Amino acid sequence: MTFVVNTDADRAEMLAAIGVQQIEDLFHDVPAAHRFPQLDLPPALTEAEVLADLRAMADRNADLEGNVSFLGAGAYHHFIPTLVDFVISRSEFYTSYTPYQPEVSQGTLQALFEYQTMIATLSGMEVSNASHYDGATSTAEGVIMALHLTRHKRTRIVMAPTVHPQYRAVVRTYLQGYDLEFVGEDLPPFDYLDALTELIDDNTACVVVQNPDFLGAIQSPARLQELADAVHAHKALFLVVANPISLGLLTPPGEYGADIYAGEGQATGNALNFGGPYLGLFACRMAHVRKSAGRIVGETVDVEGKRGFVLTLVAREQFIRREKASSNICTNQNLNALACAVYLTALGKQGLRQVAQSCTDNAHYLASRIQELPGYEVLNPGHFFHEFVVRCPEPVSAINDYLLHEKNIVGGYDLGQDYPELGDNVMLLCTTELNTPEQMDRLVEGLRERSEAHGA
Repeated sequence: MTFVVNTDADRAEMLAAIGVQQIEDLFHDVPAAHRFPQLDLPPALTEAEVLADLRAMADRNADLEGNVSFLGAGAYHHFIPTLVDFVISRSEFYTSYTPYQPEVSQGTLQALFEYQTMIATLSGMEVSNASHYDGATSTAEGVIMALHLTRHKRTRIVMAPTVHPQYRAVVRTYLQGYDLEFVGEDLPPFDYLDALTELIDDNTACVVVQNPDFLGAIQSPARLQELADAVHAHKALFLVVANPISLGLLTPPGEYGADIYAGEGQATGNALNFGGPYLGLFACRMAHVRKSAGRIVGETVDVEGKRGFVLTLVAREQFIRREKASSNICTNQNLNALACAVYLTALGKQGLRQVAQSCTDNAHYLASRIQELPGYEVLNPGHFFHEFVVRCPEPVSAINDYLLHEKNIVGGYDLGQDYPELGDNVMLLCTTELNTPEQMDRLVEGLRERSEAHGA
């Protein structure tokens, strides 16, 4: 709401210009009984009082300033260098929107160009766009891209059971108008690659896997290359979803045959923010770039030979010929993408690798401690990144309630709602570089105390 200071003379002049005598005349179409109702408003407050009330309301949130988190499942609590907020808070970036006019948008265009370069390098792909709403929409756009590249002559979508459940739901929502067959989601959540490969046929448009997957498991590059070869043998496309932090340590998807990369960029410089806004990462092979949704910023030179940046590729039909559009994406996450670029720049290659290594070291330390607890069992059969699955002796909801209210710990994600085949009382736990050994030991002791108190 904006307050504009007008004098009585200003108001009289404006009313005369539109031909009415008084402000009340502007509401003559509203029934008289409803024009000026009595409002039961509280007494007016000063600015200081309003701020105090807002702080009190904010303090009711269980934020991560006063609590320790072991919850992941697609949104992660990482350290964000101060440099990130400093740069994205500059008005040149904070207030900018779509850079259609390159002559006045060089800063934003260069920032997006650098962002795209980093994502392409990180994912091992040839080109990245800028950008999508979140990891789920990036995945959906990747599947749509595969359908376009196979000329809509193929109707089978093969999705691994450990692609993020919400990503799979968004893919189905995006594609509900298509006559498609979805297979693979009902396979066992561990050791599924052989069975997934058998589902690929000449009617397959794309195969979607996540690595590390939703349950934290890491598939070997050699095994994923074998899957990619099987996908390409049927002239389908291979889409890999991956956490960008993990790519500081693991082989990038482009090096084991991926045609399309999708990911959630929240972990790279964007705070949890109680759920958004987030950032959809997307990259692909150059051969497929014209079917890519969103915008691509490129480097060029001006008439004087000076370096400059422009929107190299943007599908205008998304705006003016919607019936021919390949995507409904018509904006981008400029500020979130900038945060990602600043974060990756601040860390550099070695810094990102150190963060990734710290995440996985912490996860394996915590898993080894939990495995020692009576009644608890770590279910991940092989390598995992920074998330792992634990079978608990009682309902996850009860454990999480105890941890939060008694230990100020945000517990893990209840997998019962997404993977009932894993059985009852199964939790997904996550660590990042922010989880100290003391915090992990506190979690283990909290689990032990809860079990002992309830005889579990």
